[in-house]
Amino acid sequence: MRYIKTAAAIGQVRAENKLIQERVEAMLADIEKRREQAVIDYARRLDGWEGDFVLSASKREALISEVPDGLREDICFAHNQVVRFAQAQRNSLTEFEIETEPGVRLGQRVVSIAAAGCYVPGGRYAHAASAIMSVATAKVAGVSGIVASSPPRGSSINSAVAYAMDLSGADIILEMGGVQAVATMAYGLFGCPQADIIVGPGNAYVAEAKRILFGQVGIDVFAGPTESAIIADGSADPMTIAVDLVSQAEHGPNSPVWLFTTSERLGHAVAELMPQVAADMPNADVVIAAWRDHGVVILCESRDEVVKISDQYSPEHVQVLAEDPSWWRDNLSNYGSLFLGEGSTVSHGDKCSGTNHILPTKGAGRYSGGLNVQKFLKVLTYQELSPQANKVFSAVGSRISRAEGMEGHARACDWRLRKYYPDTCWDFDVYEQRNYASSAGDSRGKL
Repeated sequence: MRYIKTAAAIGQVRAENKLIQERVEAMLADIEKRREQAVIDYARRLDGWEGDFVLSASKREALISEVPDGLREDICFAHNQVVRFAQAQRNSLTEFEIETEPGVRLGQRVVSIAAAGCYVPGGRYAHAASAIMSVATAKVAGVSGIVASSPPRGSSINSAVAYAMDLSGADIILEMGGVQAVATMAYGLFGCPQADIIVGPGNAYVAEAKRILFGQVGIDVFAGPTESAIIADGSADPMTIAVDLVSQAEHGPNSPVWLFTTSERLGHAVAELMPQVAADMPNADVVIAAWRDHGVVILCESRDEVVKISDQYSPEHVQVLAEDPSWWRDNLSNYGSLFLGEGSTVSHGDKCSGTNHILPTKGAGRYSGGLNVQKFLKVLTYQELSPQANKVFSAVGSRISRAEGMEGHARACDWRLRKYYPDTCWDFDVYEQRNYASSAGDSRGKL
């Protein structure tokens, strides 16, 4: 492999991340200590917000009434696609019970978490689709307390975002953004239920707040700037590639876009087209910065080498514009979401096709998928062993426990062996626990 274009901004990110980490840690500590008053102070200072944070029923209704009918129909269409896919995901995870040995019943239950916090970004763009991706998916999972939060623009949050939140089933809507919104949902402030998980994309400060709070609450993914890679061979249209790379670079000046190709001609053609297509954009400066500082074109000798490179990068989105798309589907392993063929652009997944657009970045696709209905579910296991089964399982458990040096574990098994089989002579050490609860002092456990 060799580079046709390299990224200019290598090595600048680490220092910025350290500064963000320090600021977010200080804010979270302050909010945890001063609670609602700290949030009020940050919202006033950072957003100029002086109003209530919880969107009232009357204001919610007024915002929804502002949404044009055509946009409502489009949001409903996208909502239906996301719900259908999430429901299929939910149906794929089932409860079961099996008998592994006589008298041994093992099973799993699938239980939704109680409360979710859904962050919907609203800085550069009004992300109505993100509201659907997080809130509707939580609703399908059966989460009973859903709080959705988005930064206000002027005197309110965006009306389309409010409509998408309402349609998707948000119980509480917060007009609040940034670290203070994440903390409010995590700590359960302003009457919100304390979140068990916080999901949704956001800027670097939101992502860092989620990362720091992970463990105290669950999170969806470790998030960074949006990433998109296109895999292309000589059959691909370079103009389509340039348009699609530009479409993803508009997320922000730090959003990487990558091209992995087996065609040198194609690679050079795309590199020449990108500045021209970027210049056509209304936010050309953002796209040009993303391409200049983070754009990469890599030429590979074979499609197997492309797979190796792509899996090393583990992009958030991978778009395949190459022959034999099923081969790529079967051989690529590390990505957030895969888009096969020229008819499938990342914009479809971002807005309306039905798969979730909240996806892993920064290489996390090596070990994690994106947000899905199962993120809001817990798989709880249970077991029930009969006295008869204990003759085997308590014996094995006792011996393994004692081999590990865990005498208490061994004695819990030994107690059952003595209790259920008082007349058995064992060919291994079985502790004879004195029964302090019995007035007769029967050490064999007959109460």
